[in-house]
Amino acid sequence: MSRSAQPTEDSSSSIQKNNPEKAAVILAGALEVFSEHGYAAASMERIAKTAGVSKPTLYKYFQDKEGLFLALVRQLTESNQARLPLMLAQAGNSMPPQALLKKIATTVINDFPRDKAVLKLMRLIIGESERFPHLAQTFVREIEKPLFEKFAAYFAQQTQLQLSDPMVTARIFTGSIVHYLIIQKVLHGDEILPLDSDRMIDGLVKLITAKDTRVN
Repeated sequence: MSRSAQPTEDSSSSIQKNNPEKAAVILAGALEVFSEHGYAAASMERIAKTAGVSKPTLYKYFQDKEGLFLALVRQLTESNQARLPLMLAQAGNSMPPQALLKKIATTVINDFPRDKAVLKLMRLIIGESERFPHLAQTFVREIEKPLFEKFAAYFAQQTQLQLSDPMVTARIFTGSIVHYLIIQKVLHGDEILPLDSDRMIDGLVKLITAKDTRVN
């Protein structure tokens, strides 16, 4: 199929919404192929075969390999993309920062190792980031950047913490959690650098909320 005959990104997204089961089958096949062969060797033909669909069907849903990869990233991260901002919005100022940050960190750290697909995705993005920096940059732009901004906005509202730079605090909070998960789970460092998750979370939250003298 020529590029001119492929659907636009908007029409492809519409197809996925109208046929979510078929799209899910294709994305599952794509994850298997990307994880086993890497991004460069993951041809659309191989993905179609693994997913059990024809190439025309595959192109009906996803116009090219990059679009398919990014759709996979969005699918595997959409739960956290929706859940974490919602937790921030719902808590607002009604929940002390200590309690909210501990709840968020605990949720992410406990859920991440259970999601084998996300583990595969993180290893894939890290492994392919040098050869395909635009894929890694798209992940940062579409997934990480919005989260940083939402956390920074939340920290800016917590004036009792006396934070000099809410964005830096957002990067410290989210970055510490991501680094912990990469070292312990993605790079299999649990035995080499053992660190109980509760200890990690409590230390991180106390570090960020040290200026808050309110009693919970």
